[in-house]
Formats: sequence, structure tokens, C-alpha cells
Amino acid sequence: MDEDKKKSTLRMIPYGIYVMTAKDGDGNVGAGTVNWVTQSSFDPPLVAIGVKTDSGLYATVKAAGKFALNMLGKGQQGIAFGFFKPVEVDGNTMSGEPVCDGENGAPLLDNAPAAIECNVAEIVALGDHHIVVGEVTEVHQAQPPEGRADEAILEMKELGDNVFYGG
Repeated sequence: MDEDKKKSTLRMIPYGIYVMTAKDGDGNVGAGTVNWVTQSSFDPPLVAIGVKTDSGLYATVKAAGKFALNMLGKGQQGIAFGFFKPVEVDGNTMSGEPVCDGENGAPLLDNAPAAIECNVAEIVALGDHHIVVGEVTEVHQAQPPEGRADEAILEMKELGDNVFYGG
């Protein structure tokens, strides 16, 4: 397989940008910017998220058995970049962003336009990113999006010409 063609072809898949968060029973917090996300079922409502296996986020999600997925909106590139590195917790902030605990204990970003809380239904352990399947248990919306809901989300292409994932 031609490596350059593989990369450019797989990079044609559009990605939204999200911050996944979790807190386990010992108080350990994990967070990270993720983009391999899709809804995989209507009933029950399920999402599937690719999470890097050597990340602190992955370890925390596995230990907690629950997580939150915070949707980032247009213009929130700074938040996305802030969670590309290991999370820093200081009081009621994570990586400088104000947070509150969701019903399942996972941190919710106060400035995210929407978020979902999930229980881990299954982890598919293949490759360098495992697929975390979460059953949606709660949803949060700061306000209803104007127009199409899928157009309200920050997209990978809006992070700049040198930011790619996939391939």
C-alpha cells in the first residue's frame, strides 16, 4: 500500500473535535482532545470513541467505567489545544477551563456548548487506539444550536493547516 496515498485518503474523513473527561473512584482525573467519535446506535443511544491506549485518559476511563464527552463549538480551538497535553487540575478548573461534575462524576466543561455523560458499555481492544463504546445516560446543552446541529461543532480542519489526525 502506498503510505502517502493511505494517509491522504484516510484524512478525507471529516472529524469533529471533543474533550473526553473521566474521574475514577480514587479521584484520578483524565481528559483529552479526541476526534474519532461517532454515534453508533439510536436505541440504546451509543457512541464509539477511539482513545489512545497509552494515555492517562484511557486508564482513567477504564478504571471509572464512565465518562463525559464535551462538544466543542466554533471558535473553541484554544480549548482543543489545551487538552492535547496532559490535564492539569487546579480546584474547579482543568487545563485552565472551568468544570463541574456531571451526574456520573465525570467533569463537564462549563464553556462547552453541549456534553453527554456515558457509562462504558464495552471496550474493543484493537490497534493503538481502543474503541470505547459508551451508553448515553445524560445530555447537557447550554442552548439549542442555531441551524443544523452538526454545523455547530468545531472541526479538525479549523485547527489549522498543520493539524492532521488519521492515516
